[in-house]
Amino acid sequence: MSTMHVWITKYALTTGISEADATQCADNAVSWHRNGYMYWYHKPDWHLTKEEALARAEQMRVARIASLTKSITKLEALKFV
Repeated sequence: MSTMHVWITKYALTTGISEADATQCADNAVSWHRNGYMYWYHKPDWHLTKEEALARAEQMRVARIASLTKSITKLEALKFV
């Protein structure tokens, strides 16, 4: 297990992108100790470069906008009789 600097995007749309010194536990998982708690993240929720994290956050933003647009369309089409 090795420690590395990572960027975490799991909650990018609510709290932003977090930077952490995490321990790699497997090829696709890292753990991060913070405030006495251990957090586990799996790919694609953590990244080795800031650029990868920013690209993932942008994908998440676009997907959320599409989801909300779809929900709005459904609500606008809803008719009560």
